[in-house]
Amino acid sequence: MARKELMLATADRSPDLRLGSIFFVGTATTLIRYAGFTILTDPNFLHRHEKVYLGYGLHATRLTDPALDIDELPPVDLVLLSHMHEDHFDRVAAEQLDRSLPIVTTGHAARKLKRLGFATTYALKTWQSQTIVKGDVRLRITAMPGTHGPGLMAALLPPVMGSMLEFESLATGKTLLQLYITGDTLVHDRLKEIPERYPRIDLGLLHLGGTRVLGLLVTMDGAQGVEAMQIVKPTIAIPIHYNDYDRFKSPLDDFKRAVQAAGLEQQVRYLSHGETYSFEIPRSRRR
Repeated sequence: MARKELMLATADRSPDLRLGSIFFVGTATTLIRYAGFTILTDPNFLHRHEKVYLGYGLHATRLTDPALDIDELPPVDLVLLSHMHEDHFDRVAAEQLDRSLPIVTTGHAARKLKRLGFATTYALKTWQSQTIVKGDVRLRITAMPGTHGPGLMAALLPPVMGSMLEFESLATGKTLLQLYITGDTLVHDRLKEIPERYPRIDLGLLHLGGTRVLGLLVTMDGAQGVEAMQIVKPTIAIPIHYNDYDRFKSPLDDFKRAVQAAGLEQQVRYLSHGETYSFEIPRSRRR
C-alpha cells in the first residue's frame, strides 16, 4: 500500500531552489534548509555536564554546549530522527518541541514518541519512503540501512536508520539534491547497496565519534568514516556527532588524519558548533 503523502502549508509557492544550508547545532543535531523546507535532525539540546541515559544502567555526560537552545530555533517543518537514544532525542526535546511536528523515524522510535504525546510520526523500515510536499517541491525521505553495534550488541541497542533526502521540483520533475545522513551506524555490507540505488549523492552527513559501550564500538570512528565515504561516495561529506559526549572515543582529528591518508581532503567540509555550510544547486538541475 502506498504511503500517504504529507502536504505542508506554505505562503511561498516559489522557494529559492538555488541555495541551501546546513547549520551544525552539535552532536547529530543540524538544521537543514533548502527549497522552502527547514528540517531539524536528532534534537539534542542538553548542555555541558548534563547526562543522558543509554539503557542498561549506562549514562553519558555531555562535554559541549549546543550552538543554540531549543527556544531559539526557527520555525521547523519536520524532525528527522535516526533512532531513540537520549543523545539524539533528549528530555528538552521531549518537553519543549511542538507535539504536532511531523517526525520521520524508525518504528521503535515512533512508538516511544507516541507515548510521549507526539501524534504525527512516520515510521519507516529500510528502503521505505515518506514524501512531503511544500509549495512546488517534493521531499522524499527514504530509510537507509544502519546497524548500531556489532553482533549481539546490535540487538541490545535501539534500531537505527540512515536517511536519504531527495528534493524534487514538481515543475520539472528533476531531482535537485540528494543528501545522505548515516545515522549512528557502523560500516557494514548493506551500505554497499546505497550507491547502487543512489549513484549521485551530493552531500553526506557522517555520524562519527567512535562511541563505545561496554568497550565495543557502536558508532563509526575516523577510519570507518572514511570507509563509509569510499563506499557511498558523496560529492561532499561533513562529519558531525564527534566530540559531544564522554563516550565518544575517536576525536575529529582521527577522521582528519584518515581523510588525508586517503587523499580525500577536497571532498570534506568541517563544521564547528554554530557554523553553517552553504551550497548551491547547479543551474542544469533547476531547469
